[in-house]
Amino acid sequence: MASVSVREVHKSFDDTAVIHGVSIDIYDGEFLVLVGPSGCGKSTLLRMIAGLEDVNDGEIAIGDTVVNDMAPKARDVAMVFQNYALYPHMTVRQNMGFSLRLRKADKNMIRERVDSAAQILGLTQLLNRLPRQLSGGERQRVAMGRAIVRDPQVFLFDEPLSNLDAKLRVQMRTEIKALHQRLRTTSIYVTHDQVEAMTMAERIVVMNLGRVEQVGRPLDLYDRPANLFVAGFIGSPAMNFIEASVAAGSDAPSAAANDGTALPLPPGAPMGGGRPLVYGVRPEDLALATNGAGVEATVEVVEPTGSTTLVFCQMAGQEICAEFTERHDFDPGETIRLMPRLETVHLFDRESGHRLNA
Repeated sequence: MASVSVREVHKSFDDTAVIHGVSIDIYDGEFLVLVGPSGCGKSTLLRMIAGLEDVNDGEIAIGDTVVNDMAPKARDVAMVFQNYALYPHMTVRQNMGFSLRLRKADKNMIRERVDSAAQILGLTQLLNRLPRQLSGGERQRVAMGRAIVRDPQVFLFDEPLSNLDAKLRVQMRTEIKALHQRLRTTSIYVTHDQVEAMTMAERIVVMNLGRVEQVGRPLDLYDRPANLFVAGFIGSPAMNFIEASVAAGSDAPSAAANDGTALPLPPGAPMGGGRPLVYGVRPEDLALATNGAGVEATVEVVEPTGSTTLVFCQMAGQEICAEFTERHDFDPGETIRLMPRLETVHLFDRESGHRLNA
């Protein structure tokens, strides 16, 4: 195992810059997830760590060794790809042991490592099958097994679950996390799926347009997003945003939405009449209000999911979503009142997008 340091790394393809001075420290034995929308640079960064892309400027170190000029095979990393990349004419055993055979490793050692990895991944009964005889989840486990037998310093995962159906993705998330807890090999995992990032990571790096927006533990990012981008990207359903301004001269601290609707502010909110801000509240932090309290909202669509009910409304001139654990049978056009839980309200500067409240 080893730590990985990315220091002021830049990357361009011809005249197009895709990575802009990214710096990240990945700890020895950590499971770190790079997450962001398509085109944010996360896969390019992973490929630079693997040695599959050159670094234009900056340094990448694995352990104490700067690896910028080292060939991929010399970096002692193992990569699991989105498309499995299994040899169709080889059995599971042959696929898993292929990299060791290329190194001319001892046959007994190859057999022992393949058998050990197969036992960990539940592949023992499948070792003599060909890839076409396997399900998608089994093929992904074979690809992981091929990485495990190499006993690398670092595992690299490039969106490995993208080709699986929803149920199998959930199962494989659990299996990969359990595997890491058992092996404790430093792992860097790339995904565009923020649910994968939240459920698997020890720390998350949120990327956007080739830059790091925020680094932190999953719940820290969820509870205290540093800016509007992170707030809108982390969480499903996404956070509701309402443009507003701090109201002047009111008895209770409040903000006025663009349509004049009064929105309650949390204690300690930055004051100053007229200051423009973005009022953020997560769907699960909106509660039904009674006796005229709360903010008026007009129901548009109700989506029961079983465990929760999503209610899409018009509130303060914006479309918002409220999520209830209780089951409600609202009708389209019905008027309800919603009260934000003030301790969970997020305030952002409208111009910079940076977080305002503590």
